[in-house]
Amino acid sequence: MTVSISRRSILASYVAVATTGFAGKTVAQANLQVNTSSDVFIQTPDFQYSCQKTDAEWRTQLTEVEYRILREGKTEKRKSSPLWKEERGGTYQCKGCDLLIYASNYKVKLNKGWAFFRQSEPDSVLLGIDLVTTYGGREKNGSVTEVHCRRCGSHFGHILYVKGEILHCINGASLNFEAV
Repeated sequence: MTVSISRRSILASYVAVATTGFAGKTVAQANLQVNTSSDVFIQTPDFQYSCQKTDAEWRTQLTEVEYRILREGKTEKRKSSPLWKEERGGTYQCKGCDLLIYASNYKVKLNKGWAFFRQSEPDSVLLGIDLVTTYGGREKNGSVTEVHCRRCGSHFGHILYVKGEILHCINGASLNFEAV
């Protein structure tokens, strides 16, 4: 079997290592391809999601705002979802397929208007690269790391460096919350 390694896949593997704490693992062990034994998946072009729906099915299931976020990779307006300030104990599931994505004990309280988490649940997310030309209202040529559902591919948000921590910045509209 031949494995092709590009600069992009190495960068994605580095981001996975940096953001999930693969202590002692090499970049090669951190997922150049999908690896079910790690905490995070690296999204590869040939990856097949186990939950697949037609566009019509997605549009029936989701509101217009949810569709734009989960299926088109858009971002919700700041403070538009009540989940950014949710403080109860519980779990957060993908709105597209109900996969458990985050637990409240990894949530970080920030007054930024989106939900922030230190890490996801094991085997729950894929990381991808989002090429951006504007960010925070300013022109920027670069990339940020996207967070997607491992089961259905729904877009959740991005991994960002905030106040000295690498955090998952997540759209509340992409998740369902269940209090415990």
